[in-house]
Amino acid sequence: MSKCVYCGKEYDVPKGTTIFLNDGTINSFCSSKCRKNKLMKRRKVRWISKKKKVKE
Repeated sequence: MSKCVYCGKEYDVPKGTTIFLNDGTINSFCSSKCRKNKLMKRRKVRWISKKKKVKE
């Protein structure tokens, strides 16, 4: 199982997107919503904080 770089959600391998950067880092995203928000450098989004509060 892979873990999303943006929201921290674990997801199955055939689902989601994996991006390999030129510096050798690997970014795994569970959805296009997470990928787009990460590329726009957003960190304080309400739906992320709600998911993290429920998991804790």
